[in-house]
Amino acid sequence: MQKVTLAIDIMGGDRGPHIFFSAIKRVLLDFKNLHIIVCASQQASDELMQFLPDILKSKVSTRVSAQIVDMEMRPALALRKMTQSSMRQALDLIKQGDAHGCVSCGNTGALMAMAHYVLKTLPGISRPALVSSLPTMTHNKVLLLDLGASINCDAENLLQYAVMGSVLKQSCEAIKAPKVALLNVGEEDIKGNSDIQHADALLKNAEGLNYIGYVEGDDIFAGQVDVVVTDGFTGNIALKASEGIAKLLMHEIKSTTQQNVMTLLFGKLMLPFLKKIYQRMNPDQYNGASLIGLRGIVIKSHGNATADACYYAIKKAIAEIEISVPDRIKTKIEKELLEQ
Repeated sequence: MQKVTLAIDIMGGDRGPHIFFSAIKRVLLDFKNLHIIVCASQQASDELMQFLPDILKSKVSTRVSAQIVDMEMRPALALRKMTQSSMRQALDLIKQGDAHGCVSCGNTGALMAMAHYVLKTLPGISRPALVSSLPTMTHNKVLLLDLGASINCDAENLLQYAVMGSVLKQSCEAIKAPKVALLNVGEEDIKGNSDIQHADALLKNAEGLNYIGYVEGDDIFAGQVDVVVTDGFTGNIALKASEGIAKLLMHEIKSTTQQNVMTLLFGKLMLPFLKKIYQRMNPDQYNGASLIGLRGIVIKSHGNATADACYYAIKKAIAEIEISVPDRIKTKIEKELLEQ
């Protein structure tokens, strides 16, 4: 592993800065060439350094933040007023070349607005997109984007998302020609609004893109495609609905196996199998949405993330840094879109 410097905004989120402490300790033990710059209040910084064993303290430096972006703050206000916040500091560190990427579980809208303003988009990309991996029935993972960075998208935006998603899948999982699909209300050519149909035409004509056409919502988890493209409004609803279904399934399994002595005994016998199911569906391991299309690597962790989930978000940032995701997207965009 190359030497990696990662900025982490630990002040956002619903659980407070302490949720990152064990995640930072764990990732530093796993990645020997990692240095972390923690952006936080003086108190949180001091508590983190007290928490870490002496052997790891040299791998952590801190930037004391005078402001914290509230989870309810409007993005425009955060962009204008929170210039000394932990979130802004983490992004500024990337721009200044002091960090290769950053992680934050703070206010999503504020993070997207600040990242867009500070880092700018790559040439040929009009809007960044939030993208994350989801489990499928074939044990492969599918990339879904956009997850909420842009509520309203036109056909050109969807084409750009498709190219970026394909590059990310190809780079992270070494898939030579990822199958890309467009989310729609049906698979027939006549289905969808004018933007969807226009995007379909653009994707069909895009060179170097393995576009297979429309898929419906229930196809997202079928494992037949590698990248599913949609607008941020639809993508965010699909993501949150899938998380809710996973929680419902886990709740029903637990509730059913505790109804009486017989079901409790059955549950204990099935425990090894249930654990495997839980491990595959546990949202923690899929935590960390990449804000791609920017001139830097930004990972948005879930606001209510656990310590384990924070660890996976940090790992995702390291993985994207190691393969230089923005550079790969830039090369692909220049070749496939800007030269046309």
